[in-house]
Amino acid sequence: MAKVILHPIGTAVEDVMDEKAYADNVERMRELNDRVLQRREEVRAGWGPKYVDRVHAKGKLTSWERIEILKDPGTTVFPINTFVNYGLEFGDPPRTSPSAGVITAFVRIHGRLTVVIANDNTVASGSWWPMTPEKIERAQEVGLRLKVPVIYLVDCSGLNLPEQSHTFPGRTGAGYIFKVNSLLSASGVPQIAGVLGDCIAGGGYMPIISDRLIMSEQAYMVIAGAALVKGAKAQKITSLTIGGPDVHVHLSNCADERVPDDEAMIRRIRQIVEELPNSAAAYYRHGFTPSEPRFSPTELNGLLPVDHRVVYDVREVIARLVDSSLFWELLPHTGEEMVTGIARINGLYVGIIANNQQLTRHPELKDRTRAGGLLYREGIAKISQFSRSCDSDGIPIIWLQDISGFDIGVEAEKHGLLGYGSNLLYTNSTNTVPMMTVLLRKASGAGYYAMTGLPYEPFVQLSTPLTRLAVMEGRTLAIGAFRTKLDDNFQITTKDPEEIAKIEAGMKGVEGRIEADMDPYKAARQMDTDEIVPVPELRDYLMTLVEMCYQTHGYRRVKNPRIWSMHDLSVLVDH
Repeated sequence: MAKVILHPIGTAVEDVMDEKAYADNVERMRELNDRVLQRREEVRAGWGPKYVDRVHAKGKLTSWERIEILKDPGTTVFPINTFVNYGLEFGDPPRTSPSAGVITAFVRIHGRLTVVIANDNTVASGSWWPMTPEKIERAQEVGLRLKVPVIYLVDCSGLNLPEQSHTFPGRTGAGYIFKVNSLLSASGVPQIAGVLGDCIAGGGYMPIISDRLIMSEQAYMVIAGAALVKGAKAQKITSLTIGGPDVHVHLSNCADERVPDDEAMIRRIRQIVEELPNSAAAYYRHGFTPSEPRFSPTELNGLLPVDHRVVYDVREVIARLVDSSLFWELLPHTGEEMVTGIARINGLYVGIIANNQQLTRHPELKDRTRAGGLLYREGIAKISQFSRSCDSDGIPIIWLQDISGFDIGVEAEKHGLLGYGSNLLYTNSTNTVPMMTVLLRKASGAGYYAMTGLPYEPFVQLSTPLTRLAVMEGRTLAIGAFRTKLDDNFQITTKDPEEIAKIEAGMKGVEGRIEADMDPYKAARQMDTDEIVPVPELRDYLMTLVEMCYQTHGYRRVKNPRIWSMHDLSVLVDH
């Protein structure tokens, strides 16, 4: 009978790197982490104190105040897609839409993790902007795939009509929200809706499909507000009289119950969540208790180099993310450019697949080494098999990306990397276990896809302040763009000073534009990644995500560890 034996991993900082280099990196990383925190607070403030006062003047709480009351005391809220629309302006006069006017976050209620979707009532009365529907749907998707309860805090004046062409007609536009509502319902995922204010037009369908719908005394749900109803002014009709709780709780039966105010609403939602089944996470821990790593996650500030050209040992990163810094590395002697293995995070088993940045031995030419951060034949085959084994055993997978892409050249083509790569893409496309991806630094080219980048549907993809997401680096792309004007050493061939200056300016322009495109905030703004996370917060996010994978019992196959195919893999290859 096989047992899972995890081994100590990691080394003290002073034995890994020079003290000054570590201190310098800590200082540079602190600036980047602080920028995330500052911008996060900027987004959280919505349209500012004036609009907070407006909400309070109506006797309501802001959406963030509601969430703070909703969560279990002393627990942390983990937002996703904070930076959607960051830095963009819409309309005339131009207005911002912080976080696309909607908060999506993972919130613990009575010990159960939930997905909370809350219109930000300090931003245009919670209306829907460009990207608002896609952001709501992304959060719903997490609930659907992990069978985690979804809670809607509705306070929404409908589409921001001047921008309707960006939110209304597309395949994943506003109407798709209601389809996902229906899929959640059909899959048995609990949906609880609290309507705390405006709920106009399309916004009304979202709570209606929910299993439980509660209205506060200030709430109304209408297909069209009083302003669009003929004769409303003469008859002194308001949206509240058309579609308030008097109508929908007692006449139309579109709502289940009514509560007096925001605080009562939150208490009632908490009571309903408490009625749901308890989390299965303790069951799947097999008697183990979550434990902190032996090495502090804050040390990642110094160990993860800010300069993307500097190599590091990814095992030191793993040691600061996993419980007790214990790790069972599988297939360590083949495909050394990749690290694969099993650990616990929050007491729960996970598979980890990570890029090794260090030089590795060439498997055939013993006197040669190969650069890290690339995918070669052996590494591709290794992570394909490991990924399949995790899927067979029901083990969620964490992908730690720091990749420059696939190997290229004569050897790569002779080894059939296209075929091996396709095998890996097929594996990750058909896996049924939950997968999550962390873009530590570089996420380049087809390697980004192969390591389960966002197009391969990890249920969440996290970035760090260092993440550079692009096909290739700016300098490389500039060389490619001007290749006909360069020699084999990439030097400009012409001797004409005027032409040289023109080429240099052109290459610099291309490089600068690509470097700007690789800004993680740009990726987050357009939902090419789900959240930018300060490096010391990575473990906390992963603890939450991993627990969500195990919270619901029986919706997917989770083998007990004695019958894992991992044991066979280890016996056949490592011995």
